[in-house]
Amino acid sequence: MELGRKIKQLRFKAGLTQEQLAEKLGVGAQSVSKWENAVAMPDISALPLIAETFGVSIDDLFDLTNEQRLNRIENRLDAEDELPRDVFAEYEEFLKGRLDDKQLGRRATELIAYLYWHRMEQYGRKASRFAKDAIRRTPGEKHCQWILNKTDGYAAWDWNMHNHTDAVEFFSEIVKANPDTLSPYYYLLDNLIADHRTQEAEAVLKRMSVLKDANPVITETYRAHITLARFDEPAADAMIEKLLKENADDWVCLFEAAQYFAGKADYDRAIELYELSFEKTDRRPRFQDELMAIRDIYKIRGDWKKASETQGRIVSLLENEWGMTEEDEVKNAKAEQARLMEKANA
Repeated sequence: MELGRKIKQLRFKAGLTQEQLAEKLGVGAQSVSKWENAVAMPDISALPLIAETFGVSIDDLFDLTNEQRLNRIENRLDAEDELPRDVFAEYEEFLKGRLDDKQLGRRATELIAYLYWHRMEQYGRKASRFAKDAIRRTPGEKHCQWILNKTDGYAAWDWNMHNHTDAVEFFSEIVKANPDTLSPYYYLLDNLIADHRTQEAEAVLKRMSVLKDANPVITETYRAHITLARFDEPAADAMIEKLLKENADDWVCLFEAAQYFAGKADYDRAIELYELSFEKTDRRPRFQDELMAIRDIYKIRGDWKKASETQGRIVSLLENEWGMTEEDEVKNAKAEQARLMEKANA
């Protein structure tokens, strides 16, 4: 339904004349008449007030299909760091109402998880900022360090704080229920290897490697990580070098090898391989993972100029390959580039 016809329908339902609606909206009655007759469209800035006047959402004004509303929610979550409370509540209510829908339930479940994660991230950034301020004020007090562990992934010394027992239990259940689905094996292996549970990881890898979708490069990479987790670095290095020799032009192999070397602080080799992976990847637009890793290595080394330059490459990637201009992600990327350059010039 066209917007003008929708406004007319809602006006009739509310028992308002064109003049009464115009008064509520602070416009002339002629403007309302033009809207309803498709001669003109309301200014976009008027839509929130129109929706509020009729007690509907902005989406309701346009009679979007459920699929279109799901797309709209996802796009907004992707584009903005923070949602107004009324928008969050509107999305939450809509998604909850679709969880049992046979056609939309799976996606609605994914999106409501994304919605809550988005809100968690929003408040997590604020918690992080104030926790850091508290630590700066009283560096000798142990009050807020645990908050940074939760919000920013800062390391925690206590084993009970950083082990992945619950994650292993969860993904073990997922693998058991879906023995022919590849991805849960990855998630299970990641958590087992992180905790040096190598014997269990070897058994999981053996089951994963026979799946029809298993990538031999990924399988051998995991084998090297298991070997490294057993503290046999020379043997693990040899596995990775053999993979690179056999798959010199495979960007997936290059990326996984870069991850391996970055993980054991061989940063020169990691940068070399990240650059090759970024160069040889055949997908467009490219992801920023390699550039983020290179930037972080320069930050580790205190080379703020190169870190800022690499962050500039991320900005360029977002703008030129992803077509971002006003999204919060590109704004944040530019702010980080400026912050790094400021440190370089300090």
